[in-house]
Amino acid sequence: MQRITMKFGGTSVASAVAIQQVMEILRRHFETGSQVIAVVSALAGVTDLLTGAARAAAEGRRSVWQEAALQLRDRHAEVLQALVRDGAQREVAQGEVDALVAEFEGLCGALEVVAELTPRVHDQILALGERLSSRVIATALRAAGVQAQQFDATQLIVTDDDHQNANVEFNRTQVCIDRVLLPALERGELPIVTGFIGRTPEGATTTLGRGGSDYSAALIAAASHCNELIIWTDVDGVMTTDPRIDPRARVLSQVSYQEVGELAFYGAKVLHPRTVQPVQERNIPLRVRNTFNPEHEGTLIASQSAASATVIKAVTSVSHVGLLTVSGSGMMGVPGIAGRAFLATARVGANILMISQASSEQSFCFVVLDDRAHAVQHALQSEFTGEIEHRLIEHVELLEDVVILTVVGSGMRGTPGIAGRVFTTMGAQEINVVAIAQGASECSISFVVEEDNHERAVIALHELALEPVLAK
Repeated sequence: MQRITMKFGGTSVASAVAIQQVMEILRRHFETGSQVIAVVSALAGVTDLLTGAARAAAEGRRSVWQEAALQLRDRHAEVLQALVRDGAQREVAQGEVDALVAEFEGLCGALEVVAELTPRVHDQILALGERLSSRVIATALRAAGVQAQQFDATQLIVTDDDHQNANVEFNRTQVCIDRVLLPALERGELPIVTGFIGRTPEGATTTLGRGGSDYSAALIAAASHCNELIIWTDVDGVMTTDPRIDPRARVLSQVSYQEVGELAFYGAKVLHPRTVQPVQERNIPLRVRNTFNPEHEGTLIASQSAASATVIKAVTSVSHVGLLTVSGSGMMGVPGIAGRAFLATARVGANILMISQASSEQSFCFVVLDDRAHAVQHALQSEFTGEIEHRLIEHVELLEDVVILTVVGSGMRGTPGIAGRVFTTMGAQEINVVAIAQGASECSISFVVEEDNHERAVIALHELALEPVLAK
């Protein structure tokens, strides 16, 4: 018997019409005899609504969070009214919605008093989006004759207490899924599980980071020993580049775990960066498909990449980043400089996206998101106060308004001349490359250019992913 986990993102559950399409997809697979687990996001826009309301509550702006409460109640009531004809079933579900909205109002009222939005309370509020949507969807499925059962992921996924970006405790999560979720499948139920959230061993609600519903689904698919994970979204699959930048972008039929890991990390919006790891460890195929075009097969993500007419498969980018450079002739041969820099960066909560170092050891640079870039610069200046005073380190510079570009393709490994073609292309466009990095896997090349050159660089590089001249 096939066992499949399906994840539906916010756009897939944006409205009653969209949820009706989700229900059809679930019913079609469920009625073929497959065991199906559905992981759902909050309705589109709800997470942002909750975040804005929580901040408003901490700032004492009561009218804002009260209006948000009305919107929460009305949006979910509208879906129930459209999809659940049985009055008794609808009334029960509406009672659950009202109770969760009341919980939201209670949390916002408390925030007004303490005037501080802590990460723990923020997680409690953000989790309400998935808790609401999953109850509404499960009720709609039951009203349509499908034996659906709602589960909060707090029953299933155990994490540490790093609120807003929690790390999963895999062994404890496996125990919970074995005890709670697998028996539901054996009873013939279709579990509707909240994405994005988990809990600490002490029972506090946590979230897995923005976009974490993908990761939730991958964890559940792996722990449930599924045959396949399908990420249902609003595009036909993983594309060769962002179609908003270059309309010639096309869907890739198959990519490897390694390739999609690079794409997700370096800006492709179709998957959460951590999604690949759990399914890769269990060698579970992952497919990205379009909720609104379910006849399209989408992109298959597996251990092997499909043969391609081009060596470069895709081009992706990360904007809103800053480049930090630490330089000085006194750094040569001094151990620990880079390690101290990275520890200082970690202490201010910044994630390093890319690293590059000159062979002379007189400088190294790395990239962080721009919302933490100034904090990182100050942390580095503080960390190296002594070295700066003694002129061992001369500069801790921050270059803003830059973007990381990445070309990806497993066929690049061992193929001479790829980097040359990439940088010749940049030279032909008169685009200056500020920093370069390539991993030992040779699956990708990343480099930094100024933000003003972003779209022009992507379009030029995308030519290399389209033209067969780079074939082996």
